Amino acid sequence: MRVGLIQTTSSDCPEENLSTVKGLVAEAASKSAAFVLTPEVTNCVSMSRRHQASVLQTENEDITLSGLRESALEHDIWLLIGSLALKDNGGDGRFVNRSFLINPRGEIVARYDKIHMFDVSISATETYRESDGYRPGNKAALADMDGIGLGMTICYDLRFPRLFRDLAQAGAAILTVPSAFSPETGAAHWEILLRARAIETGSFVLAPAQCGTHSASEGRGRKTYGHSLAVDPWGRVLADGGDLTGITMVDLNLAAVDDVRARLPSLSHDRPYGPVK
Repeated sequence: MRVGLIQTTSSDCPEENLSTVKGLVAEAASKSAAFVLTPEVTNCVSMSRRHQASVLQTENEDITLSGLRESALEHDIWLLIGSLALKDNGGDGRFVNRSFLINPRGEIVARYDKIHMFDVSISATETYRESDGYRPGNKAALADMDGIGLGMTICYDLRFPRLFRDLAQAGAAILTVPSAFSPETGAAHWEILLRARAIETGSFVLAPAQCGTHSASEGRGRKTYGHSLAVDPWGRVLADGGDLTGITMVDLNLAAVDDVRARLPSLSHDRPYGPVK
């Protein structure tokens, strides 16, 4: 399977971002990608809740979702919209961070709402409270992509290995980790964690990422790490998107999943044990 990982520097303007991403999807399809993936918050990167409230839309109204569904249909590809920031009718006024798998007919096959919220203080000048603006999901998502099990996660989920193990044991051969990773934690942990999740589960891990300095019309902008990665089930990095916008192409030999899991069948070696004291 030929895969295209899209790396972009989304602004806080959904219309502008959609135009950019549609062009990159078309380019990946022209290079024979059968599966194209975009990063987390493809539609809008913003640190301003007020600005988000003014530009974000519900799933039924979102222009990025409808526009990329059209792209999947036009180019006859599978498309993972890494995630969209969306308004939701959950009752508490918070947004959702939702990933979508789109089939070549432009249909939504699966949805996943980010479970783990990025509530951290990385340094005196870099603090995030994702749960202030976003309502966490509570369901894992395993999708069927023409007979291939696809486990869907988003960014900070990467630090919670149980989710990845559960997805692999349920049948995922590919695990997706669309992200907008902090530069500081990215440099220290991004590659290590992605390789660890691949090794632990004997799965391909595909992680399209936001990169660079994101422009903001309101509030402060932010920076993201980039380095979209594809990792094989043995933990080898197959491709690295570097720190600039563009497309990273990679060919996956899916037979490697069965091969590695047969040689190291740790997914079937769980044993019960008593409580930790």
